[in-house]
Amino acid sequence: MLKKIIISIIVLFVLGWGSLTGAKAYLKSLLPDKAHFQAIKQAQTSDLSYLNEGTPEYRGKILAVVTSADTMWNGKATGYEHTELARAYWVFSANGFDVDIASPKGGKPPVVLDGDDMGEYDYAFLNDPAIQNKVENSIPLAEINPDEYEAVYYVGGKGTMYDFADNQDIKRITKALYQSNKVVSAVCHGPVALLNVQLDNGKMLLAEKKISAFTNQEELFLIPDAQEVFPFLLEDKLIEQGAQFQAGVDYLEQVSRDGNVITGQNPWSVWTMAEEVVLALGYEPKAREKTPEERSVELLLTYEKLGLAAAKAQITSESHSYQQMLLVMHSFLALMQFELGKGMDILSLAQAVKASQQ
Repeated sequence: MLKKIIISIIVLFVLGWGSLTGAKAYLKSLLPDKAHFQAIKQAQTSDLSYLNEGTPEYRGKILAVVTSADTMWNGKATGYEHTELARAYWVFSANGFDVDIASPKGGKPPVVLDGDDMGEYDYAFLNDPAIQNKVENSIPLAEINPDEYEAVYYVGGKGTMYDFADNQDIKRITKALYQSNKVVSAVCHGPVALLNVQLDNGKMLLAEKKISAFTNQEELFLIPDAQEVFPFLLEDKLIEQGAQFQAGVDYLEQVSRDGNVITGQNPWSVWTMAEEVVLALGYEPKAREKTPEERSVELLLTYEKLGLAAAKAQITSESHSYQQMLLVMHSFLALMQFELGKGMDILSLAQAVKASQQ
């Protein structure tokens, strides 16, 4: 985060913002004030009507699986992505499913918290003692009976690259659910769990399946030496086992469904992916107000497909809240790749959002 901000400030300075201080002040002006961030950190389950109103009767159980790996090969800390567990958990529970949380080793799994991406649902999950007790006492995968579940969801996080692909219990659970016509789902790095799963007919589960996951381009942008850090690049390995890889725009929503196999590209795909799981289980997902982050993703997708004017028209025609941090971060991504026009366009979108919400 700090590196991105520094590089973007320098680029803005070069483009004529007068001074580094001026460039920094401009970027800061596009973001909400501290009170906004302090407020969402206090979010409670009881504050969110989606979680408390109109929940259907019990519909069965869904298994969420997180990594037990806490370090990467370069020694840096890792784990599962908090937002990828929290958002799917809320969708499943709000739609009548109990959610069990399991990990290869059981017990308290390592977690990655990215405050730049977190909203009120993510903090409400952290602030719920009953849920955190469940997380901290995750069930060892060896103890899981797949017959008890309607679906499995493999949560992403870089740690999965080290302990999912060759885990015999993951293969056992995935195969059992898939061959029972139940739902298998995963997001971001989570689809690594679908590797090496051979069905009773001798075919690989991934063969000819439409699959989305964290792309090589996304991986290498964040970790230039990813080919040395990880045992393999996930996109390459999925394709090697026969997957029809479906890549969307970097760091924006992309979900693929192939029968009862449902996968998402990155953390910004979780809400839609989880609701696709509910649909695949035969239920219409409970109505909810989209989060400011989702609205920002939609806005960025409009920009990618239709251009700046259409995106600005979307802001003025809809009275929605947006996550300004996400827009600013995407402008950083463009500026760091020296896509200067794109970076400035997205900054102008952030400025338009700021103006519309004042």
